[in-house]
Amino acid sequence: MMKRNTLKEKLNNNELTIGSWITIGHPAIPEILSHAKFDWLVIDIEHTTIDLSMVQTLISTIQSKDISALVRVSKNEEVVIKRVLDAGADGIIVPMVNSRLEAEKAIKYSKYPPNGSRGVGLARAQGYGYRFEEYKKALNDLVVIVQIEHFEGIDNLKSILSVNGVDGSIIGPYDLTGSLGVPGDFNNLDFKRYLKTYTQVSELAQKPMGFHVVESRGGEVNAKIAEGYTFIAFGTDFFFMGDRSIEEMRVIRER
Repeated sequence: MMKRNTLKEKLNNNELTIGSWITIGHPAIPEILSHAKFDWLVIDIEHTTIDLSMVQTLISTIQSKDISALVRVSKNEEVVIKRVLDAGADGIIVPMVNSRLEAEKAIKYSKYPPNGSRGVGLARAQGYGYRFEEYKKALNDLVVIVQIEHFEGIDNLKSILSVNGVDGSIIGPYDLTGSLGVPGDFNNLDFKRYLKTYTQVSELAQKPMGFHVVESRGGEVNAKIAEGYTFIAFGTDFFFMGDRSIEEMRVIRER
C-alpha cells in the first residue's frame, strides 16, 4: 500500500530531494541503491523492458527501505497510470508533457472521482480491499511530476504548472535537445536558453525545478543545486555499475 509520503511535503516546501533511476528489473537493484540514502527511486517503464509484475515487486522493495517509490510511466495514458498506482506507487513521473491539457489528463487519470476519472480497483495500494478508506485519504500525498522533454513544454510551462495537482516538473535533457534537432548536445545555445526560461518560469510559479543528471558525476548534481534545482534524479543503475567497473579496470590496466 502507498505509504505516508514525506516527499509530497518536501516538494510543497521546495526542499532539496535527490533520487535515482531504475532500469534493471531486479529487486537487488533498489536494495543496493538504498545504501546511498536516496530520497526516492524511479522505476522507468518508458524505455525499459520492466513489466508490471516486476514494477510491483520493485515498488514494494523500495518502500521497505523507507524510500519513496515513483514510476516513470510509459506514456500519459489512463490504463498504465491506473495500474502502477494500484500497485502502490507513491507517485508518477509523466513523460513528454507539452501542454496544459496533457497535464490535466495526467491529474485526471491519477485521481478518483470527483477529482478525476480513475477507475476504482482493489489491489496492493488499497490493501487488497481491506484499507480502501485509508488509501483514499493517502491519495492526498500522491506525487505527480510532469516531465518536460520538448521545447513546446517549456513554451507552455506557465500553464502546465498552473494545473492543480501538478507537484513539480523535471527536465529530460536528452529529449529536450532532441526536440531542438541536436540530441545530446548540452552546449547548444538554444538548449541553454530554454533551460534559462524553464528556471525563470518555475521560480515565478514557485514550483520545484527538476533535472535528470544522467551521468554518475556528483559534481554535476552540485552544479544543478547551485542553479536552484531541488528535484534531482542522479544517474542510472547501469551508469553507476558501468562507470565504476570501467574506471577500476583502467586503473588495473595502467599499472
